[in-house]
Amino acid sequence: QVQLVESGGGLVQPGGSLRLSCAASGFTVSSYSMYWYRQAPGKEREMVAFIRVGGSTNYADSVKGRFTISRDNAKNTVYLQMNSLKPEDTAVYYCRTTRDYAYWGQGTQVTVSS
Repeated sequence: QVQLVESGGGLVQPGGSLRLSCAASGFTVSSYSMYWYRQAPGKEREMVAFIRVGGSTNYADSVKGRFTISRDNAKNTVYLQMNSLKPEDTAVYYCRTTRDYAYWGQGTQVTVSS
């Protein structure tokens, strides 16, 4: 049974950094593509970044150069390092897997505000 637990969110000032974690169970993250999505208040959920099985990555234009997705196979965990945060990055962040594309975790709130 797929389970994804996101953590690491919080309140940060503009220009600050956060690292989000997505701990997976029920499958091996290195065997599937893994995604980070986010949903801001009043907006649709959008894809932020993903990492393929081979390790290649893709990012939304809005976060390119600021966010980095990575994977720790030993910990079965996917990360999202977020630097140079902006108020428009405020959202609930979710991870997702092609192992079970219908599954969404509970998400972690990121608030960027002074």
